[in-house]
Amino acid sequence: MERAAVFDVDGTLVDTNHLHVVTWWEAFRQAGHRVPMHAVHRAVGLPSTDLIAHLLGDDRDTDQDADISAGHKALYGQYFDRLPALPEAGALLRRLHRDGWTVVLATSAGGAELSALRRAIDADEAIAATASADDVDEGKPAPEPVEHALELAGVPAERAVFVGDTVWDMQAGSRAGVRCVGVLCGGIPRADLEESGADAVYADPAHLLSALGDGALA
Repeated sequence: MERAAVFDVDGTLVDTNHLHVVTWWEAFRQAGHRVPMHAVHRAVGLPSTDLIAHLLGDDRDTDQDADISAGHKALYGQYFDRLPALPEAGALLRRLHRDGWTVVLATSAGGAELSALRRAIDADEAIAATASADDVDEGKPAPEPVEHALELAGVPAERAVFVGDTVWDMQAGSRAGVRCVGVLCGGIPRADLEESGADAVYADPAHLLSALGDGALA
């Protein structure tokens, strides 16, 4: 039977979480909001509108949302030509592909940002499909991004694993009924990932690749 390995991208395969933190922080600052960087870090992985709501609250001036999001997009876009893949990220995807896994990306990125992330990973031949924010009504922690990735792979939840770096990833995967694997390279503590549904936790893609023989993706 087919089996699918679904991957988050930011903070999981590409070392971008702290770039997002700084650029979101600056976008908020430009809009007149003082948001601590540690709070931004904990919110990374949510879709833009949800991230803004999470950090500013439901009683905020929502007329600012589009400008804040556009500010972050413009600031983050300055890094598109030099986004760094995490160690062995591309090698991990290529190995899983050779081993018969259907590899699907599930990310809130789209358009030029997604293209930049895929260039950084440099493993397009191993990626069967991508479920982006443009394809779903609700982003993580809702299960829809993972469920859509499984539809693209043509694989049931019990034959899939979802790898991510945030509590939002683990919650989305758990709600979709797949086995969840956390990685620490996004900066979220192991205990938080496990509490949110991670069945196993690895340091980064290189660690996960080295453990393929007897680990969560055996």
